[in-house]
Amino acid sequence: MKSWIVVLLAVTAGATPAFGQKPPLLPEPAIAQEFSGETAKRNLEFLARLHRQRGSRQFHEAAEFIAAQARRYGLADAHVEQFPADGVKMYGTQKARLPWDAEFAELWELRQKDGQWTPAERLASFDAMPVTLAEDSESGDVTADLVDAGDGTSEGDYAGKDVRGKLVLAAAQPGEVERLAIERFGAAGIISYAQNQPTAWSGEDENLIRWGHLESFPKAPAFAFMVSLKRAREFRRRLAKGETIRLHATVRAGRHPGFYDVVTGTIPGADPRLREEEIVFSCHLDHERPGANDNASGCVTILEVARAISKLIAEGRIPRPARTLRFIWPPEIEGTLVLLNGKPEMAPHIKAVIHMDMVGGGPNTKAVFHVTRSPASLPTFINDVAEAFADFVNRETYEFAATGHADYPFVAPEGGKEPLLAQFSEYTPGSDHDVYCEGSYGIPAIYLNDWPDRYIHTDFDSAANIDPTKLLRAGFIGAASGYFLANLQASDLPAVWQAIRSRTMSRIGTMIRRRAELPEYEAESLARFELPYERAVFDSIRRFVPVPTDLVAESWKFNEGLKGLAGSLGAGPSPAGPRQILTRNPNVRGPMSVFGYDYFVDHYGAERTAQIRLLKFQGLRGDGGEYAYEVLNFVDGKRTAGEIRDAVSAEFGPIPFEIVAEYLKALESIGVIQSVH
Repeated sequence: MKSWIVVLLAVTAGATPAFGQKPPLLPEPAIAQEFSGETAKRNLEFLARLHRQRGSRQFHEAAEFIAAQARRYGLADAHVEQFPADGVKMYGTQKARLPWDAEFAELWELRQKDGQWTPAERLASFDAMPVTLAEDSESGDVTADLVDAGDGTSEGDYAGKDVRGKLVLAAAQPGEVERLAIERFGAAGIISYAQNQPTAWSGEDENLIRWGHLESFPKAPAFAFMVSLKRAREFRRRLAKGETIRLHATVRAGRHPGFYDVVTGTIPGADPRLREEEIVFSCHLDHERPGANDNASGCVTILEVARAISKLIAEGRIPRPARTLRFIWPPEIEGTLVLLNGKPEMAPHIKAVIHMDMVGGGPNTKAVFHVTRSPASLPTFINDVAEAFADFVNRETYEFAATGHADYPFVAPEGGKEPLLAQFSEYTPGSDHDVYCEGSYGIPAIYLNDWPDRYIHTDFDSAANIDPTKLLRAGFIGAASGYFLANLQASDLPAVWQAIRSRTMSRIGTMIRRRAELPEYEAESLARFELPYERAVFDSIRRFVPVPTDLVAESWKFNEGLKGLAGSLGAGPSPAGPRQILTRNPNVRGPMSVFGYDYFVDHYGAERTAQIRLLKFQGLRGDGGEYAYEVLNFVDGKRTAGEIRDAVSAEFGPIPFEIVAEYLKALESIGVIQSVH
């Protein structure tokens, strides 16, 4: 590797490093001490003041803040892209949701005094705590009695209850309740205490108020307030005793035409042959206030990556990367789909994505940090690169925590000193990496994320629970990975090959363990999938640089040797079903289920969708949504239905062929895929 690939950010704030250890893949680490967890957290504290719902005034304020900081930090062409959001326009599989703003909302309990119902206690205030008003609430002014509807999602919950013109207390999310409560039975509004995002700590803190949302494309306007579990239990106890609870709700809010704001800027590449290629740093800027870990943390961490790299380049301490580094701050998932469809010229230039969604959770959040791989439908070496850097941080931070000494402790002055203990995880869904990795685009992604987090989507997801040390460490892993990939050239391949082999052996060990737990056909099918997958991981290097023939030969020899570890590899029975190859309709770009809109449900119908067994299937390592995502991704113009079934079974656990075939037939009926004879 040439001298200009020295490490950009071997971040060891507060310690003088020795040189006995050095980050992998970067043989001559220069300690810059430039990345600052504190600077990142100061930016986070500003974002956490804003209720950053898509298209809203406060989202726009957040976007302008990010763009201004990005320009201040030296990014080229840092600006806010705007895309129409009118409730009609399609961006791939995402229907543009109308922006939503709220001006005022309060919920009061009334009590009788001198024969009159008068305000006695304010239960919710949008001004004081915006999360108490469910997203997509519409205006209303209602005084009504409260009725307990249990979960509120089945007709049985309303049996024998008159809710017309009243307020419904429900345990489910407002969007799941409104179809029956509002549209069917005529309730005036919803009071929800939904405990979404379940973890081991769910319900432990009765005072938390969780983020709620109504349908983005409702048949009838509605409003909903969110209350704590403690408040809901008090209401239920009083109602069960026959007490009348009368509430007054005032809401001035609603959806309106507007724009999606997407912030972007670049550090242009230095190599004239490679500067058109881009490594993207991604996050999502939207969420309820305070939304500190989810996801102000990812936003400010990639902003700090931009600041640090730009400064080091300007000072001549590191070379400008060969490829361009692009930074993107969109609304979650839908904003990424809007950007890639609204600017279709962008995706072909993106070689890899480093996506950060929740990367700052301190000890109080109980967060576990993950370095998550792209889905199995998209084999890629870039995840092995990220895992090599994360493994280095794990070892160094543990050494420091255990002994007080390490070459690279990665500790921020105002942060914690605990070891990172990053987990290396197989694909999990739920953020913008799903869009990049989806078969329409096939862009590999490194996904850095915290899970679980006991305060996610609550009023306690605050800046006080963010650890600057965690921001620093996540920033280093992402920055080192992105900068390395931006400079990757043929001379780096021996080090890359070493990283691939190391991670391959770990994956083969997992495969051997899983084989022992499966019946014979499934065990052999798993091995037949895993070995070509590992070969494809190596072959993915060609996305960046040509691979010398001697290294190709070495990789083939290594892959052949894995067969001895894998055990029996009989041909197995022919995959079930017809032999027609399935291919994707190139005009339908994006996942089937996105934010606030489901392309599959909209085109196939809600009642028919409810009968699709795959969407309710629970496998050994995945649920129906994960199977559905990957089933479509494996439709690549090469595989049959049986081969797709075997692939998703290898990834998430065995699933009957007829369940996969049923879903594929449904996709074909709405024009998403087709058979090739």
